[in-house]
Amino acid sequence: MIARLVAGRTVAALATALIPTGLTLAVIRVTGSALDLGVVLAAEMLPMLLLLPVGGVIADRFPPRRVILVADLVRCAAQVTLGSLLLLGRPGIAVMAGLAALTGAAVAFGVPAVSPLVVGVVPAERRLRVNAHIGVAAGLAQISGPALAGGLTLWLGPGWSFLLTGVLFAGSAVTLGGLVTAPRPAAVRDHFLGDLREGWREARRHRWFLISVAGHGVWHLGAGVLLTLGPVIAVRSLGGEPVWVAVAQAGTVAAVLGVFVAPRLPIRRPLAVAAVGAAVYACPLVAFAFPTAFPAPAVVVTAAYVVAMLGVGMLSPLWETVVQQRVEPQALGRVDSFDALISYAARPLGLAAAAPVAAWAGAAAPLLTAAVLVAVVNLAVLALPEVRRRTTEEAVESPVPA
Repeated sequence: MIARLVAGRTVAALATALIPTGLTLAVIRVTGSALDLGVVLAAEMLPMLLLLPVGGVIADRFPPRRVILVADLVRCAAQVTLGSLLLLGRPGIAVMAGLAALTGAAVAFGVPAVSPLVVGVVPAERRLRVNAHIGVAAGLAQISGPALAGGLTLWLGPGWSFLLTGVLFAGSAVTLGGLVTAPRPAAVRDHFLGDLREGWREARRHRWFLISVAGHGVWHLGAGVLLTLGPVIAVRSLGGEPVWVAVAQAGTVAAVLGVFVAPRLPIRRPLAVAAVGAAVYACPLVAFAFPTAFPAPAVVVTAAYVVAMLGVGMLSPLWETVVQQRVEPQALGRVDSFDALISYAARPLGLAAAAPVAAWAGAAAPLLTAAVLVAVVNLAVLALPEVRRRTTEEAVESPVPA
């Protein structure tokens, strides 16, 4: 069962990683308009953000396996339809935007159901390892997905990239067919708004969750700032485009390594380690703010980014496992949806705000502001006794054999 779960989430992660590059190249080939590209990408993002809380309620009301199955099949249909239209001609931007919106809506329902599915399939003592396996798969998908989508588009055309994506989502749906999940504790169901309020009450019950989620949102905001200004600074001050490519690739590898090593370390205070892992993202923000202040600046900024992404990689499985352990199972989908909503909304905000602020106050101002916020907000959770206290009951406390 566990192998089937990991295989399905791996296939879904690869399919998801194919979409952004494939969608971008498809719009460029169809119209070549930056405005059209913005419309299509926004059409995918907005329904996802608006519907994430709804998806959380659905994930707690219905079996998570069924929710993810429907979400995967919807994404499969949207991708196959778009791929077929691209092979047959040039679909209109309205059609492409509509299919992108359908994909974003399916993501909003699928994401909150993943943690309840893991809890239903995986025993508590094995969740850290399984979360790490899924995280490694997602990281490798983030590396290979864009390259695969770009290669298919350049070699055969954008339609084939979307057809492959649809096939992968269908494969993910197939893996869900044989999963058997443990029954969740019965809960009294209210109307939709009542369920939503109950999920928010469960989130508020955990101070560590609220402060950590705020920290994750600030981290994503900082990542948006860095991903906007970092390439420009690398080109102007650090030696050109190859430097930024090297920084980005080294960071991606470090993130995968962080996910891989997290369950193999004797971590006794997982929330504290997760907080520090997010806080160290301040390092590359500071390094890029002063690109010429260091000897061998390209090496310094690369090292800073590697350290940051290693911390982020370790954060992911530790955080997911603690949330799955401490949050009531019947509210896990709603609580996870709040976390995802803050994270998904914060990064586009950073991407949008970075350039105007840098044009007004200089590139160092938004980078240093983001660095302070990332460090302060994420480290603030260490003030809570339940975070500093050495745990004995958590499933994440013991290292997992390689």
